[in-house]
Amino acid sequence: MKFFIDTASIDQIKEGIDFGICDGVTTNPSLMAKEGISGHDNVINHYKKIAEIVDGDVSAEVISTDFNGIVEEGKRLADIAPNIVVKVPMIRDGIKAISHFTKIGIRTNCTLVFSPGQAILAAKAGATYLSPFIGRIDDTTWDGMSLIAQIAEIYAIQSYETEILAASVRNAKHIVEAAQNGADIVTCPLSSILGMLNHPLTDIGLAKFLADHKKANS
Repeated sequence: MKFFIDTASIDQIKEGIDFGICDGVTTNPSLMAKEGISGHDNVINHYKKIAEIVDGDVSAEVISTDFNGIVEEGKRLADIAPNIVVKVPMIRDGIKAISHFTKIGIRTNCTLVFSPGQAILAAKAGATYLSPFIGRIDDTTWDGMSLIAQIAEIYAIQSYETEILAASVRNAKHIVEAAQNGADIVTCPLSSILGMLNHPLTDIGLAKFLADHKKANS
């Protein structure tokens, strides 16, 4: 399973690369705003910076909601760098645009997915990635991981090539469960990935090893 970092922070992306676990990046207008990036030219330049330092794919999200707007904006985003993937919302014109992008060789990430039916439509349209929002589903008291499992089963049976990119992943437990349920990729803040490092028995064991070493060499 690949790890994408969900951020617009250059520092966090570089930290993930240095740690050796950054396979790609996803971002969106909200994350751009969080970093103080606004204005069309500034957003495009920021995507360009991210794409230059990341070897893997970088999802760049459209803000248009009509077919012509999505296509026009998506083409501009795709022209930024070869590793840019156009992030398109799961709406009627979004699916239509994904089909169009597939025909002209532009890769896509279908976002804001919350049901198996939506996942099937995205795969039929040729989406490169599918982003089910796990945490937001959990917020509605339904189990987001059940959706990942359903989609993984459907995609395996139907031999769909679209990769499942588990999004709205909020903690280390989500990451482990996404792996168990068949996600190809998780995208989350770097802090969630680093959270998998932690276990109290590791700390206790290391403290004992160091204490024993100090005692033996004193």
